[in-house]
Amino acid sequence: MATGCVAAGERTSASNELCVRRQLVLGKGGSSCKFSNRSLKRLPSALSSEKVLMMASAWERKYHHSDLEKAAAFLPGLLAEDSLQSNCYSQPIDGVLLFADISAFTTLTEKFIQRSGTERGTDELVQTLNCYLCDILEEVLTFGGDILKFAGDAVLVLWRTSHRELAKTISLVLQCSRQIQKKYGSRDTPVGQKVRLKIGISAAPMSLVVFGDRDWRYFCICGQALHEVCEAHELANPGDVVLSATSWELCEQHRLRTKHLAGKRAVKVTGMDQMSRSERQEALRKLVRHPLSHRLEGEGAMRPTRVLSNRPKLVEMFRKYIPEAALRKLDDRLPLDLFSELRPVTSLFVHLQLSADIISTAEVFEFLHSASRMLLEILSPHKGEVNKVLLCDKGCTFLCVFGLIGEKLPYKSLHALQSAVQIFNSFSTMFGGKKAVSVAVTSGMVFCGITGHPLRNEYTVLGQKVNLAARMMVRYPGLVSCDAATYAASRLPPYYFKELPERKMKGIIRPGTIYQYVGVTKASILDMSLTKERSEYAPLLGREKEIDLFVSCLKAYKDFGQSHILAFEGTMGSGKSHLLAELASLGQAAGHRVVAMELLEVNVRQSFSALHKLMAKALGLQDCELRSDKERVLQAKLEGIIEESSYCLLNGIFFVEFPVSDKVRKMCEPQRLMELHSTWAKVLEKVMGGEFGIFVIDNAHFIDPASWSIMSPVLQNVSSFMVMSLAPGYVRTEAFCKAAGDSAMSQNITYCHLDKLKSSAVVQKVCQDLGVVSISRDLARFLIQRSLGIPYYCEELLRCLRRNDMLLFHTRRRGEKAEGSWESLIATSSSSAGSDGRVCTIRPDVNLENTVLPVTLKEIALSQLDQLKPLKQTVLKYAAVIGPVFTTQLLLHVLPADMRHKVNCVLTMLVKDNILKWLKNTEVPEDVQDPTKRPGTSVQAESDVETPALRMTVVQQSGALAFRVVLLQEAAYQLWPKRQRVALHRTCAAFLERHAHKCKSCGQGEFVAFHRFAVTSTQDGGRCQGSADQGDSRSWETLVLAGEQLKRDRTHATEDAEDALRRQQQAFMGEDFGVAGRPVAKSEQTTEVPSKADGKDSGACSCECKAIVESVLVPLARHYMAMGDAARAFYYLLECAAAYLHVSNSDMALVKLNEAEVLRNSVDKKANVIARFEEATFFSLKGEVCYRMGRMELAKKMILEALSLLKRKFPRTTVGALVKSQVEKLQCAAYVARRAASLPQEARRKRLAWLLQQSCCLSLLEQLFSLEGTSSRQTFSRLAARMKANTDRAADSCRAADAHRRGGDELI
Repeated sequence: MATGCVAAGERTSASNELCVRRQLVLGKGGSSCKFSNRSLKRLPSALSSEKVLMMASAWERKYHHSDLEKAAAFLPGLLAEDSLQSNCYSQPIDGVLLFADISAFTTLTEKFIQRSGTERGTDELVQTLNCYLCDILEEVLTFGGDILKFAGDAVLVLWRTSHRELAKTISLVLQCSRQIQKKYGSRDTPVGQKVRLKIGISAAPMSLVVFGDRDWRYFCICGQALHEVCEAHELANPGDVVLSATSWELCEQHRLRTKHLAGKRAVKVTGMDQMSRSERQEALRKLVRHPLSHRLEGEGAMRPTRVLSNRPKLVEMFRKYIPEAALRKLDDRLPLDLFSELRPVTSLFVHLQLSADIISTAEVFEFLHSASRMLLEILSPHKGEVNKVLLCDKGCTFLCVFGLIGEKLPYKSLHALQSAVQIFNSFSTMFGGKKAVSVAVTSGMVFCGITGHPLRNEYTVLGQKVNLAARMMVRYPGLVSCDAATYAASRLPPYYFKELPERKMKGIIRPGTIYQYVGVTKASILDMSLTKERSEYAPLLGREKEIDLFVSCLKAYKDFGQSHILAFEGTMGSGKSHLLAELASLGQAAGHRVVAMELLEVNVRQSFSALHKLMAKALGLQDCELRSDKERVLQAKLEGIIEESSYCLLNGIFFVEFPVSDKVRKMCEPQRLMELHSTWAKVLEKVMGGEFGIFVIDNAHFIDPASWSIMSPVLQNVSSFMVMSLAPGYVRTEAFCKAAGDSAMSQNITYCHLDKLKSSAVVQKVCQDLGVVSISRDLARFLIQRSLGIPYYCEELLRCLRRNDMLLFHTRRRGEKAEGSWESLIATSSSSAGSDGRVCTIRPDVNLENTVLPVTLKEIALSQLDQLKPLKQTVLKYAAVIGPVFTTQLLLHVLPADMRHKVNCVLTMLVKDNILKWLKNTEVPEDVQDPTKRPGTSVQAESDVETPALRMTVVQQSGALAFRVVLLQEAAYQLWPKRQRVALHRTCAAFLERHAHKCKSCGQGEFVAFHRFAVTSTQDGGRCQGSADQGDSRSWETLVLAGEQLKRDRTHATEDAEDALRRQQQAFMGEDFGVAGRPVAKSEQTTEVPSKADGKDSGACSCECKAIVESVLVPLARHYMAMGDAARAFYYLLECAAAYLHVSNSDMALVKLNEAEVLRNSVDKKANVIARFEEATFFSLKGEVCYRMGRMELAKKMILEALSLLKRKFPRTTVGALVKSQVEKLQCAAYVARRAASLPQEARRKRLAWLLQQSCCLSLLEQLFSLEGTSSRQTFSRLAARMKANTDRAADSCRAADAHRRGGDELI
């Protein structure tokens, strides 16, 4: 896969000279990686030669990379030591270029996305591409190629040689190309799309150009050779090798069999006489390398090396060529296989058409150097990164990315669009017209990580959205285009965009609507309306306190006439805009003049934009379409306010054309500026200090500084009432907060923090949005937990559920009789009772816990995650695989060995960062303490408060932690590519399986007795093998602690959901009853009743099984589901259901059995994935759940089915019962005992599992029939009791035989 399965271990050495493996080429040029002198000194002085295992892909091998070796793999050997020491330059070189391109890559991408969805499809695509590409590059390395550039599915390779050796080198490259086509020219893929390879070769004059700014460097090849290799590639069909015209003239023509292409001087190579081994070695020896480099032998592939001395300036220059996102991970010395992620980003392609007069290398260098410097200057404030620079005969292409790991800004799609229009305008001016520039922007989930070969790779982005941007750049030239996802994510009004006509794009099936981003226009400057509108049919929920505050402040303002500002601060999505729309509507309903406007993030960079909008709205200019109408309105409303000679100062702000007066014309620039500000201040005083009105500004934190410099003094001098919303983290917000705390200003400013919605308000909002009277408890619990009380989160989660068709709607009638089926039991248990009306429930085959986080919420969570250093992120990603609650033992078990010594300090920092929290009663080990803060600080000493990380000291490392925000855990988990994710789930399962049993007080057996002995060896083959860390007693204790936390979280969420649903029903019915206008039925309650098994432990020590089922069994089922192991997942779902019944939680047992039902229906029946014993156990558990929930007939049906599967059929008629009773009386105890003793131990234990399950079913059946008073049913009850007695005797015989065998073994 693209991340590779490379083990990046480290080798140590004290040498000052560093030997670095050199391989393929890089397609990016410009980020940087950080290496300290200490880490450089640890690198080896020479690379030992180690035999490479010939496997399917080089990514499967165990390469050992030092820090600098990992970094050197990002650069080609062409950038030798002397090149690194130079600044930007151009340098002529001789050699042979090869351009290899994988055909049908875009089509392949679309098919993967169609089959598996965006995330999984992207992951599978990269795995397929990287395995194929890696095999190709292995051959290139064997033949001494130096890979210069990666271009997604293509590579550009150089064989550098002297001019007199070009002929031999061309033969070497041709032999390499033909061998690649023979081995890898065509490959099938999992989606049925065959991919093939096209190869073009050229040998002509060329130059290396290095360009950039003082922080970043990029490189390209230019010249005749580049033009010819691109032309040869275009002429090649899949499977062909085409030689350019110049290469044909220079090559050893006597070796080749060729076919001339019509009208072209290039030729297609159809065959050649192979070079002998000695000829090939001689050609390899004469390739141009750095004087101090050498080739390592005996490794299956040529791996040229370069010697780099340990000089800080050289290392710093080396850093400039490595992508910034890769540098962050290299700085924390992470293994290569942890570089790759699946994350939502915004991709920006810029294409610059080279003009015909740019011919010489110097001109190309100047062109690229100027373009790159301007591009970096524009991207820097927007936190964009240049990932790749590609030069071809058609022009230069830059790939820029927003949203990679590291510091980023909110609304990355908006920043990408702003950057795009700046780039377009700047490049159009610089390079002579808009036709020379094309910019395309797309947003979505892509692969971000390593592609190529373990010894030569690049950090890049791959995916459907990247392909789409590349196609848009070509099909929509001369403008800034964007896709529908970017349009929606920018949250800009429609007038910033223009819909473009649909155009066919190669390989793209459904591109969606494409827009042109036009940027700031007159409409955008003067537009002022609020985007959120108040609903006429539904009230604003959960904001009664804020509305009351508004009413009281407005009344005080009317009574006393003092200027007042009411500011509401809330996080993104907290409902600020909806609240202001509601307040504006209330103000209008009360008869007041309301001037309301919304600011956008783009406005903060536009001088006087807030002032423009406010004054235009207040003066009524929004209704004036013609310029002359605006002028008349201004003259009428500003008469007597400003002098007639000053009207011309309003031209730029309101797009009018008053004649410039002599007074203004004679002013110098400073005077004109002062007069301009004075005039605008007078207009603003007229606007705000005239008739009574309410001014509403949404997103007031986006008020630009120029506007505020005029607005601030005016607000202090006039009597006005202003309501505004603010978001934390902005300068304007901090200023208002500080002013509200100032005693002198506090009387004029009321500052209110928006609280999260209560659970009842969340449920009411969901019902309101869905148009239903009630929702299921599971849905309510899910939305309450995940939304965190933030309205926008709730809306996005609900939108995701509806988009993926996970919800069911039906109309419920009062007094409806429940059907006697398992499906009706599921529906009844999951839904809340209520009155007549439309209700919403979850589809039976949907598990909400496995719901993928919406991209919008994932981006919000990643913005917090990306503020952390890569090492912290990596630890969180590993913890996220375990779950929202995890133990330190399990975390250490899954972490790579070279990271375990760092984890204690990292966990401490994450707790201090409020990302994680230690669970109570957790003892934090001594080595978890921050070593830099052994003594308490003065603040700690004065407050006498100890942090959890510094309070306790124990020798062993143990503890349990939890994510403070579940969304952060889910976002971190979804960053993992599939192959790594599956491997981690397998490791977690191996650890947890050692603890998958009852607690000590309950006998420590499996919850389904002898379960593991009853499944066949084939079905048990998926069991994870491997030992967990030692210290099982400590692990058990922390798992119990983690389970108790998980149980509390689930119980509290359920209680919140129940309470919220009850309030919703009360609000709907206007009655003071329970959820449905009646007391809640016992079967609907989630309170757990102690079971008989727990009674003996009801004293000081309670049963620990309740915690173990939450922290061990439920995660095990989840891990195996994620691994795709249906048999083991079903196994642990049955264990979960049995465990929940063991602790008397029928509701959760029902949930797990429903998950098992969905899994059972999804597997192929012919594959025998589920054993007969487990089928029987499944029905047996269903019968017990039905019995506990009062569904007696359904319980009997399930138990009878279970007995049938257990080969212990129970008669259905009275006559059959009498006959069966006589047969049971004839059972011979001695025969049963002898038969048990004759069986092998494995078979005897398997039989014991069957017998115990039969006994359980018969016991329950006896109780079911005894509840009925008829004589026939009593007959059935007695028969069940007799059959159970016989079964118990057989089970006792098996136990006795097993005990006898163990005793004999001990004697031996």
